[in-house]
Amino acid sequence: MQRAAVQQDGRRDRDERNAQRRAGRLRRGLVCAAVVPAVALFAAACSSDSGSGSGDTAQQKGGGSAAPTGSGDGTGAEASPTVQAAKYQKLPEPCAVLSKKTLTALVPKGAKSGKKGSSDDTASRGSCSWSSLDNNGVKGSQFRWLNISFLRFDSDTSRGTGEKQAEAYYASQVQDAQSVSGAKNTKSEPVAATGDQATVVHYDLKKKEGAFRQQTVVVRAANVVVTLDYNGAGLAGEKTPDADALTKSAEKAAKEATASVATANGAAPAPSSPAATPSKKPSKSPSASASPSKSSAKKD
Repeated sequence: MQRAAVQQDGRRDRDERNAQRRAGRLRRGLVCAAVVPAVALFAAACSSDSGSGSGDTAQQKGGGSAAPTGSGDGTGAEASPTVQAAKYQKLPEPCAVLSKKTLTALVPKGAKSGKKGSSDDTASRGSCSWSSLDNNGVKGSQFRWLNISFLRFDSDTSRGTGEKQAEAYYASQVQDAQSVSGAKNTKSEPVAATGDQATVVHYDLKKKEGAFRQQTVVVRAANVVVTLDYNGAGLAGEKTPDADALTKSAEKAAKEATASVATANGAAPAPSSPAATPSKKPSKSPSASASPSKSSAKKD
């Protein structure tokens, strides 16, 4: 009976040891289960930090986003906006663009009276004017007035090429000449073989001094616009000058002045393209007078 009690105690001891071993294995399992996610999270965090670091390094080396931008050539460089450079960088001396022969024909009594317009930027704008009064006493007088103005446009990323800006200004000058208040018999015609675009506008204008005949020639040569105003009148009973003769003289002078732009820039004049047909639609414009038109004077 004593032996049976001993055996029972032995089995109880084994059961307790087995229970302790199972409890130990369970605790180790729980600890491992808890450790594994922590290790996984730590590994993920390290991986994330490592990726961010490499990305920062790529940005530092590339000077910006790790993804390539700009031209798409793989360099990652941002392309800068560009615009074609203007053809002409200089303007001629405005009072020296016409020969003595031409001036004598247009302003016979004022060939040496050229008056240079004021300008704060002679590389971009300039003008010169001449006046002639051939006084015949009681027989009347012949009056002539000539003005030449130049306006040069530089290329700009916000405003576009110099040529495009010159095209717009050329069109506005032609339209201004076509719409002078009080003008009669207004006609517009293209001028051949002069610059890239050229138009002559001529009309009659009655003033208290007499009947004036006005010729305005507008020429675009690449990024430069040349505006020539030429008018004539017979005063104190003198005969009004012939309109066709005045127009022919004005066109010749405009061609000469335009050629001087290329010469000033060290090049021969470019072959001229056919002049565009001027717009027929008039627009509002200030009144004309024997002094320079607003369109030509406002840029000087």
